[in-house]
Amino acid sequence: MPFPTLKATIDQAEVRPTLEEGLDEARKLFEELKEAGVYYGNVVELLETEGVQKFADSYSELIEEIEQKCNRLARQA
Repeated sequence: MPFPTLKATIDQAEVRPTLEEGLDEARKLFEELKEAGVYYGNVVELLETEGVQKFADSYSELIEEIEQKCNRLARQA
């Protein structure tokens, strides 16, 4: 972390454990979602699948662009 950011954090931030805050509200929200037919596991699976596919697609596009550039450069040589 850059020193100015660290200094600003020390000067201005309130550092405290927050991981367990709002757990009752979160549990209630998950129950409400479930009652509405939204299942957390299904949502996570869909997001993971789509996210991995987007990264794979980007990687494939990158490799294709690199190959095309290599071919152009080879033809110019």
